[in-house]
Formats: sequence, C-alpha cells, structure tokens
Amino acid sequence: MPSRQANTSVHTKFDSSNTPTVASTNSSRPTTPSVPEVPARYNSRPHDEKFAEDSIHDDNEKTISSGAVTPPGPPGPPGPPGGHEGIKLTRTHEVFFVATVAMAHFMIQCCIGIALAPIDIIARDLRTGNPGEQSWFISSYALTVGTFILIAGRAGDIMGHKRIFIFGYCFLGFWSALAGFAVYPRSQIFFDFCRAMQGVGAALLMPNALALLGRSYAPGPRKNIIFSIFGAAAPFGAVVGNVSGSIFGQLVWWPWGFWSYGIAAFGLAAFSLIVIPKPLSALPPHRPSFDWGGSVLGVIGLVLVNIAFNNGPLYGWEKPYVFVLLIVGVLVLVAFVFVELRASNPLLPKTALNSTVMFILTCLAFGWGAFGVWVFYTFRFLEVVRQETPLLVSAQFVPVIVAAVLASGVTGYMLSHTPVSFVMLCAMVGFFLGIVLVGTMPIEQTYWGQAFFGILVMPIGMDMSFPASTVILSNSMPGNHQGLAAALVTTVINYSVSITLGIAALVEVKTVSPVDPAPALPPSIAEIAHGMHMAYLVGISFGAAAVVLAAIFFVKSFLKEGWKVMAH
Repeated sequence: MPSRQANTSVHTKFDSSNTPTVASTNSSRPTTPSVPEVPARYNSRPHDEKFAEDSIHDDNEKTISSGAVTPPGPPGPPGPPGGHEGIKLTRTHEVFFVATVAMAHFMIQCCIGIALAPIDIIARDLRTGNPGEQSWFISSYALTVGTFILIAGRAGDIMGHKRIFIFGYCFLGFWSALAGFAVYPRSQIFFDFCRAMQGVGAALLMPNALALLGRSYAPGPRKNIIFSIFGAAAPFGAVVGNVSGSIFGQLVWWPWGFWSYGIAAFGLAAFSLIVIPKPLSALPPHRPSFDWGGSVLGVIGLVLVNIAFNNGPLYGWEKPYVFVLLIVGVLVLVAFVFVELRASNPLLPKTALNSTVMFILTCLAFGWGAFGVWVFYTFRFLEVVRQETPLLVSAQFVPVIVAAVLASGVTGYMLSHTPVSFVMLCAMVGFFLGIVLVGTMPIEQTYWGQAFFGILVMPIGMDMSFPASTVILSNSMPGNHQGLAAALVTTVINYSVSITLGIAALVEVKTVSPVDPAPALPPSIAEIAHGMHMAYLVGISFGAAAVVLAAIFFVKSFLKEGWKVMAH
C-alpha cells in the first residue's frame, strides 16, 4: 500500500541564489501523497519572451481564467505576476498532457503493489523464505525513492524537468523489465537491486512531474483541480498495482506483471515526448550548480545505514560486517554534513534546519514507520496466516480509495479551520489507531472485525500528515528555502518506511526462531502469527511515539499562539 498525496500546495520557484526549489503541502501515501497546487515562480530575472506569462487556452484560443485565488499556505518570495510560463494548448492537448503527468503518480504507487500483493508467490520462486529477505522487496524500492528525491529535483532544475521526467519513465521501464527476469536465475539479490533501481526511476518522476504542472498553471481554482487529479491518481495506482500483481501472480505468471509494467512505462515515456508542451523543454535562465560532493556522500551514507538495519535480522547484528556498514554509514553522513556546511549550493542548506523542523521530521518518521509495518505485515498476515489469496486481499484493500478521498476532503477543511498542529496530531492518532486495529487481530476473525476498520482508519494518517507537516516546515523555514519542505517530507516518509521494516523483521525473525535460525521443522501458523504480532508491536510503538511528539508540539503551539488558524 503506497503512500498517497492529497491536498497539496506546491511552490516551484527560484530562491535568492537562483536555485529552483519545490515546496508542497500535501498528504501522502511510498512512495509519495494528493496535491492541489504548484505555483512556479522564476524571480531570478524579469520575464522575457521565453518565459512570458500566459494561460492555457482552449480550442478557440479563448483564455481560460484561473482566477486570482491562491490557496492557504505561506507566501513564497515575490515573482512575476501569475508565476507560470506561457503555454497555449487545445483542450484535447491539455487533457492528454495532464493525464500523462498524473500517470507518473499512478505508476509510482502501482510499483509497490505489483511486488507487495504477490509477495509470497515471488518469494517462493526466488527461494526466499526469511521474512527479513522478503521485506527487501519493498524496502529497497522505498529506500531509493527517499534517497534520490532531492537529487532528482536538482537534476530537473539543471537539465530540464521534461528531460528528466521522460528519462525517469524510461529508467523505470528498463529496470521493471529486468526485475521480471530475476525468475530465471532465481536471484533474490538481483531482484532487490532491480527494485532499488525502480525506486530511482520513481524519484526521477515525482519532483519533475510536480514542476511540469507547476510551470503550466497560474494559481487559482483551475490549478487546484489539476493537482487534485494528480493526487487522486495515487490511490487508484495502489489498488491497480495490488490487483494486477495478484492477477499475474495468482492466475498467470508474476514476471508478466513487471514486464507489462515496464512496457507501460516505455509507452508513457514516448507519449510524454509528444504531449508535454515544447515550452516546458526550455531551461531556466539561471541554473544552479550540482552539489556532487553532498549528493554522493548523502546517497552512500543513507544506503549503508539502511542496509545495516535491514540486514541485521538476516545475518545477525553479531556479525562484524553489519556493524561495520552501520559505522561507515554514520561516518559518511557526518562527512555529508561537513561538506554541506561549506558547499556554495548545498542540497540541504543549514539555514533551512531548526529545532521545529527536526522535531516535526522525527514525528513524521515515527508515524510513517508505523505505516510501513502496517502495510507490509497486514498483507502478509492475511495471506500467510489467514491463508487468503492475493486477489482476495487486494479486494479487501479497495476501501482505501474511498477512505483516502474522504480523508483528503476533511484535511482541506481542517487546514483552513483548525491549527495545523492539531491536524498533525490527528494524523498521528490515525497512524496509531490504524496499526493497533490490525496489529491485535486474532488468527480466526472475519475481515469486518478489525481489518476493515484498520484499512479505513489508516488513510487519516496518510492524508493528513503530508500537508500538515509541509505547512509546518514551510512556516519554520526562511523564505528562500520554502522548496525544501516537500522534498524533506517525502524523503523522511520513504526512508522511514524502509528502515522500520528492517527493525520489525528483526523482531519477527528473533521471535519465530530465537535460537536456531534454520529449524528442522517449519514454524506453525500460530508461531508465524506470534512473530508478526511482535513485529506489529514495533509499529505500534512507533505510532505511540508519533502521537506523543505530535501532542507535545500541539500543546507548545497552543500555549504560544492559541487556537491560531492558517489564513485563507
């Protein structure tokens, strides 16, 4: 069950150092969360002919008014009026353009489902019985999505968002096709590597899709509708990924799920080349430099730390190389901080980080860590313990679409009528209640007992946390670093999902086989269920920690500002 985005206000702009950034207020679902709007501002120089302001036009070249209403959110630095580029499209062209870009969000979420729903079928063909190894099917994807988001956004700023967007589709399609071929050597390592590369493709798509739409529409109701369409693609992608993965895995052959997905990605790349307007191929007048040192050190450090946490349950923390990976990863991250403090154009400026930002990111990590345990172990519990088919389990997750749409609507209302700190608290309570409901399920129980309600409640956490945290971060950052808010939130969401699965898998493995890692007899259903319940406890603990942190932030904000509602 991927992350989804709802009610997002995204601002793509150049800061005072002429560095383009993207800020988003939204609600997320891993690989990413619904999105209402993205004003793009180029304030590095006055508008010239290439970046002249205009509106998207209809077939008769009559201007379609976007209105002058800017949704609630912190104002960005001043830019040219309208904050969008001159683009003229027919109505049909506009429909194809928006649909092609929105499909990126669909594909990002779908990519999780095609591996998650048939996970036991894939594991059997790859001879992967250890739960810790199976968690890598999802962790590797979430790891690289979170790790490469900042880099992918900067690459789009330098080389052009359309170019990186199309390359992202091609990259995603290539590695999806290769993932299907892992069935022949029966190599779990090769499959995990392909999944990680799929995550890189998803990271290339997400920030550049937002930038393409942001550069095309002026602030107003029309832009809100376009980004609502973009956000709505996420839950549909999640469900279609689950269902298609189940159909191919259960009724056909699971590699065809990945091959079909790859073909679709290549098709969308070709379609993007045709339907994305030519003006969006133009590069900004002043492009930032690429922070090679920070990028390389950041990726290496995050990957090494994550591998250490996810390999701990597989090979044991007592193995020297596991600790070596962790120590080296931490040292590399320290070097990353050192380099960023001295970089002229850093990926993560020190002025953008303060106590409030770090506090909210920590809260977000605990909440989405609980979500990672929820989505992975709920699928496994229903399929392995209750012996239900992948197709049936996928059908049981369909209510997420309805719940997510309702949660998104409620979030939009709450953000304009209640303090954003209260919305954040409600989101963390949603995470906690969702995982408590499924984490305490007995082996023998109807779906309508706890599983159904857990599936209905979890979207509260997903769809409220992204916009709330993005607004809080935006309000806490200097004006020239507003664009980092959404990028940091997306990075923390995906990385926390990946690393928490490693911790939960460690607890499960040690519970089921505390002494002998390879017992003569396979564990019973009761033993497997007990191990999963212990893994659920990790998620429940993370959810509880998120509620406590959010409650502290709400109380502090209330004592300082009272019942302060965001201007709208």
